[in-house]
Amino acid sequence: MSQPIRLAIVEDDAGLRETLQKVFGSAPDFRVVLTCPDGESALREIPVKTPNVVLMDINLPGMSGIDCLRSLKRVLPALRVVMVTVYDDDDRLFESLLAGADGYLLKRATRNRFLEAVREIMNGGAPISPKIARRMVEYFHQMKGGKPGKSSSSPVAELELKDLTARELEVLAKLAEGLTTKDVSTELKISWDTVRNHITNIYAKLHVHSRSEAILKYLGHQPGK
Repeated sequence: MSQPIRLAIVEDDAGLRETLQKVFGSAPDFRVVLTCPDGESALREIPVKTPNVVLMDINLPGMSGIDCLRSLKRVLPALRVVMVTVYDDDDRLFESLLAGADGYLLKRATRNRFLEAVREIMNGGAPISPKIARRMVEYFHQMKGGKPGKSSSSPVAELELKDLTARELEVLAKLAEGLTTKDVSTELKISWDTVRNHITNIYAKLHVHSRSEAILKYLGHQPGK
């Protein structure tokens, strides 16, 4: 991006909030435009400050990070939201990805990992772990079995998937396996930029704004999954 990435931090732990502000504030390609201690203030301030991406603590006092995510996505669907969590196998993390989170970071991650991950997300990245990918597959096993009480199949979604090129479907399948953008590039023997372009096109054709939403739409229509 030619302009600095505008970042908002929503974290109730004052120490971590200050640390993250320093980490991103010291990077020349970021500008911290807002810090909030809770979801309620985030909902008031984020539409005004217009960040490109939000780091959202999954466990907030009062309104949860997941509820804040849902509300933000309704009014700002293109906003990137990255959940910050302690554990990567938490049910709440999986719920946040189903709600449209663009990725997640562990609180124990290094300074460089935070910077690299948000840069990757802004470039169409946001890998999910193989463990989370398996949970998505299991989720749709249940959906197709009728356990949640609602079918995942949608004629509109099927038509959208048919709009994808063979290469775009190939990229999407790799993302659904939990591969990173770099891994997809290596496996398909195409450049990182080409993978990002494919991901951008996939989002547009499927009318989604995050990798998790694209994967969920894809998995919902794979009869062998």
